[in-house]
Amino acid sequence: MTQPREHHPYLAIVTGGDSGIGQATAKLLAADGYDVGITFHSDEEGVRATAREVETRGQRCFVDRLEAAAPEAGDVVDRLAEQLGGLGVLVNVAGTGHSSRVLETDYDTWRQVLATDLDGPFLCAQRAARIMQRGGRGGRIVNVTSVHEHVPRLGAAAYCSAKAGLGMLTRVLALELAQDGITVNAVAPGEIATEMTGLDESDAYREERPGNPVGRPGHVAEVASVIGFLASPRASYVTGSSYAVDGGLMLMAAHGHDQAGKGWRDV
Repeated sequence: MTQPREHHPYLAIVTGGDSGIGQATAKLLAADGYDVGITFHSDEEGVRATAREVETRGQRCFVDRLEAAAPEAGDVVDRLAEQLGGLGVLVNVAGTGHSSRVLETDYDTWRQVLATDLDGPFLCAQRAARIMQRGGRGGRIVNVTSVHEHVPRLGAAAYCSAKAGLGMLTRVLALELAQDGITVNAVAPGEIATEMTGLDESDAYREERPGNPVGRPGHVAEVASVIGFLASPRASYVTGSSYAVDGGLMLMAAHGHDQAGKGWRDV
């Protein structure tokens, strides 16, 4: 039987913290009292803006660059954890996508997407778990996948494969790390108003989506709030689960629902 542990330290790493869901998550965790390490790939201006937001909330923030597709991707976790003085939470947000049918997808694109969206989170989670094990106080790992962890999308074979793989990795990690007091869960967003989807945050409340039961895209704060719960002491008995944050989009997927406007196939 796994015994309850003293709660993990309020020290978190969020990959992809330069914009969108990662930025919103870093800000929320800072508001909850976490010191935060954040990573970026190319948008240094964006990540510095996030760091200022974290510091405005009275918390320390450290910044480092992550090349998620590189074999040494996990090194950034070691560096940031050393600066933080430990690690209690890892949120894997950094990722990429593509848009091409299987027969038109070249091998380099396939490998780049899988390396970024699956290999990178694997390496970061592995390093984070080792640090949490050594700390002896448990921890939280949250992997941001997609509704396409669960349902396919036309023209996105590599992306869907990577996200489905990350979903299964989440469950295996949950099994293997439970005895260490480390929970591992996934958050699977639908269409969220971010730069990646070609929308501004304010579009979450302006754009209409007839193919979505809630009728609009999601806001980054709505995803971050679920991540924040899973990172908190309140989620100590939650592990190996995937939480869809999609306005009910997957409820329609079984019917191939794609009304006028942006339907689930386009997320």
